[in-house]
Amino acid sequence: MNMETGFSSDPAGYVALDDARNRRKRILIIVGVLVIFIVLAVAWKIMHPAKPAAATDTAPNVTVIVPGRHEVTAQIPAVGNIGARRDMPVGVAGEGGTVRSVLVEQGTWVAAGQVLATIDRSVQVQQAASLAASINQSRADALLAKANLDRAKALVSRGFVSKADVDTKQAALDGANARVAVAQAQLRQQQALIGRLDIRSPTAGLVLTRNVEAGQVVGAGSQALFRVAANGKMELQARLAEDDLARIRVGSPATVTPVGTTLKIPGTVWQISPVIDPQTRQGTVRIELPYNEALRPGGFASAQIGAGRGDLPLLPESAVLSDAKGNYVYLIGGGNKVVRRDVKVGDVDERGVTIVSGLSGTERVVASAGAFLNPGDRVKPDLQPSPR
Repeated sequence: MNMETGFSSDPAGYVALDDARNRRKRILIIVGVLVIFIVLAVAWKIMHPAKPAAATDTAPNVTVIVPGRHEVTAQIPAVGNIGARRDMPVGVAGEGGTVRSVLVEQGTWVAAGQVLATIDRSVQVQQAASLAASINQSRADALLAKANLDRAKALVSRGFVSKADVDTKQAALDGANARVAVAQAQLRQQQALIGRLDIRSPTAGLVLTRNVEAGQVVGAGSQALFRVAANGKMELQARLAEDDLARIRVGSPATVTPVGTTLKIPGTVWQISPVIDPQTRQGTVRIELPYNEALRPGGFASAQIGAGRGDLPLLPESAVLSDAKGNYVYLIGGGNKVVRRDVKVGDVDERGVTIVSGLSGTERVVASAGAFLNPGDRVKPDLQPSPR
């Protein structure tokens, strides 16, 4: 029996062969699509390169304020020494001598003309007694001369006494009267000298110092025995810069705080120096103060002097910094970079710090975080409303 080989007549074999061919075609199509997609993606990447990532901005955010100008009562700070407004030295007005007694102590209130100390006057009293006796002698001589003149006038009409004798007796009477007047003047002079042996206060006030003790010998050349503050009034002598001096007037109010206290003693500017020291460019302001036991001459005190009302920049306290060079603020300049600006501060109150000089009010000022910045730093400003 003959059998043919090489091809099968089974139709199932043809079907399996067609399926295999179809799978290969699908695989080839998928691979082709993937290749085309990859090629297109590479081409797109080449034609559209990726932009480099932007650098991270590390500039810090800071609060910024434009202070503007506000109506404030300008206050000029000052420091100085306390002293008596009128310091009256009291010394020996007469010839002096041994001090017999001292009647007052430091801190004593005295009246005008009150005796502060007495000097021994035993010799001067005896001299006054001698002068008083000489007055009595001169008066007796004058009485005798007058009696002689009266008798001569009675006898001149009878011819017993000449006219010349009458004139002589009249001259004797005039001389006797003159000697009486001289003796009286000498006595008054001696009494005045005795009165000057009482050391008296020239004015009412407070005794500041006592430099004499009983038994001490004093004279016209001695140092002042007492110093008296006239009416107890004190003053603060403060030195101010030339530009500050020009803003103050006589009568300007001031508040003085002695060192070591929290007192605020009201005062008034009563004198402004008419000259400026060419070396320091400063002048002296004298502030009159009422008596207060905390005001001790020679002590130190600070003051706030009113310089009138005006429009000045006002900043929060956190915006004002200080170092060895003085007070300053940080401004935001071009390119949002930090710039240092030196300023002069005035009064400080609940609203903030008054800037006397250094700012016009239109600048952008760092309101906080200034202590962490340096000139030239770049920042991101966050503008906030100004204080009211």
